[in-house]
Amino acid sequence: MAAERSHEPATAATHSQPRHDLHVHANHDVWTWAVAVAVAAELRRELTTQSRVRLLLSGGITPAPVYRALSKAPLDWDRVNVGLVDERWLQPQDLDSNAHLVRTNLLQHQAAAAHFEPMTRAGRSIEEVIAGANAFAKVQACVAVLGMGEDGHIASLFPGMGDLERVLASRNDYVAVDATGCPGARQWPRRISLTPRGMARIPARLLLIQGARKRDVLMQALADGNPARWPVLTALDSIHGTPLQVHWCA
Repeated sequence: MAAERSHEPATAATHSQPRHDLHVHANHDVWTWAVAVAVAAELRRELTTQSRVRLLLSGGITPAPVYRALSKAPLDWDRVNVGLVDERWLQPQDLDSNAHLVRTNLLQHQAAAAHFEPMTRAGRSIEEVIAGANAFAKVQACVAVLGMGEDGHIASLFPGMGDLERVLASRNDYVAVDATGCPGARQWPRRISLTPRGMARIPARLLLIQGARKRDVLMQALADGNPARWPVLTALDSIHGTPLQVHWCA
């Protein structure tokens, strides 16, 4: 079954063009393969004109089946650099790191040939990690797979975070964040995150959500329009003028 597609502007009074497209999928399996096909299509398109391309991925349990499906896509994976949208202050081999999730779910099968760019490494300070992430970001990513928490956070940008205003205004692609006191950060308050500026530079941004609760959160955020309260709204902005692609299933 083809996905239902609709345009839902975040703030219809101020934006003449939709800032996101909503793709509604019949079930989890359709959602999984539709997203994997969409990501693969973006990479394949870029590979026709670029010698190498970059793909940024998020952690969490939601995108894992998409990564497993994407790993089987027939692409020139040896020309793909895979990086992270954000990372907990953990070593790449830690089972709770986003790097571990990407390695075990994407970097298999055909995608085993891709070049992976983990953020953290043994012996590196967080300042060195941020410098390395921003150095990688000088090569612009063409696709980013994003997720959203039930609190409206995206990447490691959490509502109520003490230094959120600084992060939202940063001119760097990546920054260190302290999400102490934010329930969505759980036991990992110290993190590295892509900033709104970093997201805006990526032409193809896919937001993956599932369930009625998360769709309600997104709709509430869009109606409110305040990115400080709902950081997910920062993914709407693009210097390329491309709308955020939201993929949802119940």
